[in-house]
Amino acid sequence: MKAYSKRSNNLQGTVTCPGDKSISQRSVIIGSLLDEDIQISGFLFAEDPLSTIGALRNLGHEIEIDDDIVSVKNSRKNISDQKVSCNLGNSGTGFRLISGLIAGQEIDAELTGDDSLSKRPMNRIINPLNEMGAKIESNKGCAPLTFNKSQLVKEFLYEMPIASAQLKSCLLLAAISSNMKLTLHENKVSRDHTERMLKYFGANITTKKYEGGQDIILDTNNKLEAKDYSVVGDFSSASFLIVAALITKDSSITIKNVGINETRFTLLEILKKMGSDINIKNRSICCGEEVADIEVSSSALSGISIDEESIPKIIDEIPILSIAASFAEGETSITGAGELRFKESDRLMAIEEGLNKLGVSYKSSDDSIVIMGNRDLNISKEVNIDSFGDHRIAMSFLIAGLRFDSEVHVNDCKNIDTSFPSFFETFSSLGANIKTV
Repeated sequence: MKAYSKRSNNLQGTVTCPGDKSISQRSVIIGSLLDEDIQISGFLFAEDPLSTIGALRNLGHEIEIDDDIVSVKNSRKNISDQKVSCNLGNSGTGFRLISGLIAGQEIDAELTGDDSLSKRPMNRIINPLNEMGAKIESNKGCAPLTFNKSQLVKEFLYEMPIASAQLKSCLLLAAISSNMKLTLHENKVSRDHTERMLKYFGANITTKKYEGGQDIILDTNNKLEAKDYSVVGDFSSASFLIVAALITKDSSITIKNVGINETRFTLLEILKKMGSDINIKNRSICCGEEVADIEVSSSALSGISIDEESIPKIIDEIPILSIAASFAEGETSITGAGELRFKESDRLMAIEEGLNKLGVSYKSSDDSIVIMGNRDLNISKEVNIDSFGDHRIAMSFLIAGLRFDSEVHVNDCKNIDTSFPSFFETFSSLGANIKTV
């Protein structure tokens, strides 16, 4: 499916962004560990979370979907004692988190994914899981992964080599599934949705902060409490709405019920430093996660330097941040972002190719990009941009097209269903010229 966008001014309205993709996946995985049924509301019914549900069902868990509610049944007794195969599609989050769950539950299984997922490096989870006592075989460090039933050690200490919420969550799920005491040293703090959710369900998990990092300690004998869960709005999805309002003229929108977890909030802090008109209203706590309404209006942005410490907290938002930077006066530098090369696409390469077609000046290296923005940037003829099968690249360049007189066409936009199934309807309701072909 192709889509295109063109100049749109005066975006107006109030919208609700879809449920958080990462939190949706964590909610059903952790829900599968409970001894009683729970119901999950606000779940994101998109390809990645549905792939995670499919994998859990293959393992023997009973999960029902009724209208907008996901019911996770107490079905741990149904876990298969035969070797099972689970296909996670394009979901790197689901793949890595389910890997931890399987390793901790002594299951014989094979995990596979689509062509894109099968190219992503998995040694970062394979090596520590094997050190914990798992027996995992791989295809040269990539999927498919074969898990051979094994018992994990009783206590494990691990120094996180990179700031990765997926790696951290994988190990936490392996530990809590096997009644292991786990201590993780994080030199750079990454997103903490798993820790918050485990704490919400009653796990004995603590965080000790120190200068330059923190220790996360998950103790043994955790008795998780079954209670219903509500998924907050996805901040990464909201970021497309935020940047769209900032870069288009005479726009003013409100986004309701957005998760503003402090480990995800960094993008707003960066945009405010760039000169954005953003207000946070109606703050509250929902199931351990901070939530609020975000008001955004058109703004004249200026370039800034973004330090490496911020990267783990904005890793999914860098593609849309690069669009904001393209229309900001001056240079915006993003360093230490090499992790982007191992996402659904090589996102740094995809950003560079897209910016080049839009006439944006930039300099790049293996892990950084410097964007020379221009508030008056325009294109004189229609351009075609490749999304490389990546939903965040597709959405980012469709947002960029809202500033141009000529149409910006983006190839392979079906992937947007991975995280934001209502993307086109939501933007249409605000008056944006974004359409499918």
